Order: sequence, then C-alpha cells, then structure tokens
Amino acid sequence: MDKRPMDDLLEVMRRLRDPVGGCPWDIEQTFESIAPYTIEEAYEVADAIANGSREDLKGELGDLLLQVVYHSRMAEEEGAFGFDDVAAAITGKMISRHPHVFGDAVVESAEAQTVRWEETKAAERAKAGSAETASALDGVALALPALVRAQKLQKRAARVGFDWPDASGVTDKIAEEAAELTAEVTAGDQGRIAEEYGDLLFTVAVLGQHLGVDAEQALVAANGKFERRFRGVEAALTAQGRAPGQSTLEEMDALWDAVKLNEKNGT
Repeated sequence: MDKRPMDDLLEVMRRLRDPVGGCPWDIEQTFESIAPYTIEEAYEVADAIANGSREDLKGELGDLLLQVVYHSRMAEEEGAFGFDDVAAAITGKMISRHPHVFGDAVVESAEAQTVRWEETKAAERAKAGSAETASALDGVALALPALVRAQKLQKRAARVGFDWPDASGVTDKIAEEAAELTAEVTAGDQGRIAEEYGDLLFTVAVLGQHLGVDAEQALVAANGKFERRFRGVEAALTAQGRAPGQSTLEEMDALWDAVKLNEKNGT
C-alpha cells in the first residue's frame, strides 16, 4: 500500500530530529522554543482566511500541521505520546462531545449545541481536577490574546451567575472605570494608571460579550481601519509633496476626515 502524505510528513520530521543525520537547528528545539512558532502559524492561518486565498490557506494549514507533528515527535522521543495518540485523543473527544451525531442524543439547534458543548467541557474539567480545587475559570489558557482571554474568563463567570444582567450595567461600569483612570492620571502614579487602564480594557471586553461582539476581531477590524485611513492621509500628503512630519495635526485631521468621508461615499 502506498504511503499517505501524512506518513511522509511524519517521516520528514523523524529525519529532521534524528540525532545523527538530522538538522542541527531542528534537533536543538524544545517544546518551549517551538511554542511561539505554533502561535504564529495559527495567526497566519487566520490571515489567509481573512485574505480569501484558498491557496495561501492550504500552505498555512500545512505550516500549522507541521507544528502539531513537531510537538508530537518531541513527545514521542520522551516516551510520552506520539502523533497517533494525539489524533486518537481528539477523535474520541469530538465523538463524546457530539452525542447527537454519534449517539442517540437530540439537540434542537446550534445554540442548544453550544450549551451542551460547554456543559460537556465543564464536566471534563471537573473530572480531570479535584472537587476542592475546581474553578469555573479552569482551562482558560494563559497564552490566549488578552482580549480573547478576558471575554472567555467573563463568559465562564457569567455561567455561574457572576455578571451584569444587561449591557447597560457594563456601560455604567465603563464610565466608572474611566473616571478612576482619569483620577490616577491626575495623581501621576504610573503603576496605578496601568492597573486602572487594564480594568477599563477588561470591562470594554466584557461589554463586547454582552453585545455579541468578538473583542479581538473588533479590534483587528479597528486596527485595519486605522491603518487604511492613515495610509490615505499619507497618500494625500504625498500628492501635495509633503510628509506627515511636515504637516500640522490640524491638517492631518482634515485629511483624515476627507478619507473617512470618501470611504462612506464609496469613492
């Protein structure tokens, strides 16, 4: 039987990590040194999806798959587990979390499935830990982007009733946090300023949760909008034979408003 591409990839990684004839750089890597690349590749997958290029997506998914193979190979060298164990574990997990597909359970809607999914994950976390130390916040990864983690933490807390009843309570809290930040800015304690600023960011992320808005994606979109509009300001100044450093804030504000208006008018 011909080998599958997956078999070839596993063999490539085995060769790269071979202590005798492998690649010196690959041999010296550890879980810790490879982890940043794993995160980076996941973001590049997201970028390929946003760009709409299926060819780019294919390549980036391959890069991400290589990260799974890399970690699995290092674990296999330690005698902990191998790639097949990883695949078997996720297969079993997906089957257990979808009893309405692989069993007799009935789920009426996608929303009901989301609730069931979270209940199953909570049961898994409780089973993995002890009753004395279990927390509703267990399993929210530290390495997540801060905005993503903020929303996940609050979502977990909300499931056990620790939440504002509606968005208006959150907006009131934002005003309160903004006032506290202003007071600390006046006082001039940089440590307290950073703390209050963090509280304000966290509360804004919670508001997104109430509004059904993904905070991370909203900020990604806002970043893109700012970059696009500022580049428009630069282009307008270039057409005048100038650069941003050769213009005033008032002039750049006026050009910004013009770029914004052109976007709204579709020009």
